[in-house]
Amino acid sequence: MPLLALVMIVSGTQVAQAAPDPLRTYAADTWKSLVAMTDPATGLVADNIPGDLSAPDAYTSPTNIGGYMWSALVAQKLGLISSREATSRVSRTLDTLATLRHHNESGMFYNWYDPHTGAVLTVLPDGTAVTPFLSSVDNGWLAAALQVVQGGFPSLRAKAARVLDRMDFGFYFNPAAVSPIGTRGLIRGGFWDTQPTGCSVAQDGVWFTCNHYDITVTEPRMATYLGIGSGQIPATAYFDTMRTLPDNCDYSWQEMQPQGFTTTHLGRQVYEGSYRYRGITFVPSWGGDMFEALMPDLFVPEAKWGPRSWGRNHPATVAAQIEHGLNDARYGYWGFSPASNPFGGYGVYGVDAMGMDTDGYPSDVEGGKYDAGFGDCRPAGPPAVYGDGVVTPHAAFLALPYAPKPVLQNLAKIKKDLGAYGPGGFYDAVAVRSGTVAKRYLSLDQSMIMGALGNYLAQDVIKKAFVTPRFERAVKPLLARETFNVPAGQRLPQLGGR
Repeated sequence: MPLLALVMIVSGTQVAQAAPDPLRTYAADTWKSLVAMTDPATGLVADNIPGDLSAPDAYTSPTNIGGYMWSALVAQKLGLISSREATSRVSRTLDTLATLRHHNESGMFYNWYDPHTGAVLTVLPDGTAVTPFLSSVDNGWLAAALQVVQGGFPSLRAKAARVLDRMDFGFYFNPAAVSPIGTRGLIRGGFWDTQPTGCSVAQDGVWFTCNHYDITVTEPRMATYLGIGSGQIPATAYFDTMRTLPDNCDYSWQEMQPQGFTTTHLGRQVYEGSYRYRGITFVPSWGGDMFEALMPDLFVPEAKWGPRSWGRNHPATVAAQIEHGLNDARYGYWGFSPASNPFGGYGVYGVDAMGMDTDGYPSDVEGGKYDAGFGDCRPAGPPAVYGDGVVTPHAAFLALPYAPKPVLQNLAKIKKDLGAYGPGGFYDAVAVRSGTVAKRYLSLDQSMIMGALGNYLAQDVIKKAFVTPRFERAVKPLLARETFNVPAGQRLPQLGGR
């Protein structure tokens, strides 16, 4: 719709109306895709659907289910559906959740279910055989959604509590796990309750993953927040993850040499390392993508509670993503995060320079590589060459609190110039130089868009519904006490016009 004032005739008088808000239009269309993906009998949303909204896929996950529930709250608050409809939809989902097979001791849910029957899947629709897995990350997003339901739908509080109260994130916590910097106490990637092939650790009647999550700026911090907030995980776990890997040659395989200082919080030694890319200092994520950095911020008011940590890092992360898309790679667009591959399947996209993994997430189809070297330990590689950059709209929406004007401009260009918009809102991703569009919708990415729009247009509706007094008492002091090695007031011209 054109961003021009509309004119209507009332009793022969011309009355100017305000221009339609594109963000509200985006929200309405995005919600249509989630409705199209949801089985009306079970209230379970499918993982994805083609761009014409014709045939949703036949599997779902705890994250998808949670995303649908918080999106329903946003749809209600934005006037897209009535309170009665929103309550009915979420109530139906909760009823189904209460009947789904889950791990009794921990209260956790499996990664893949049939959205029509609720059965745990051992074979995905594409024929891939899977051993049922219970992920700490995916259960974290479901639990976050249940906490949102408790705060946003008073009539459903007890029903949501019956599912949430049995979820124990302490089951994932390993107090003996040691990070590369020597701190102890990390959460595991997840577990199987039947023995899988490959690496696993048998304990407590299940088979845990061999990996633990030891990076701060990654999406597993939501599961850690929830565990700390409920008293299931000790508060020290927040400081046992790494801001960066150490700055010595033993870790010269990481993306670049960090700069920082060592301090102590709650008796834990913390290396406050950071990276610097094109004049912007930030604490990196693992892959350099927007999802890892900013999705937890949809729920936890990280920038407000941690003004010297997340309050500095989130704007810097957004600025560096914009800088990469517009001025380094010169794509003309920005917003890099795991999403559909426009040429088929799924891809992990990010800004390589912004992730600790030196072979991390590229911003283009060709895998353009940034290599700054590591001081005297590793020489710098050749200058990066970037090809067909892949941008995903959900990454731009996550940046709304920190750069609303650049976000609106970027989204308008993606829609107008690249044709990456359909009946369910923005298509999942687009390769900008070839103009190849991934014409499908992923429920996770659509629900991130809804969460970001709800917070921006409806006064932090998701954050306010999520945060409880108990959670705030446990988590806010942790964020408030820390200072990241990110300068206060660093110049971020990419965010101009906020």
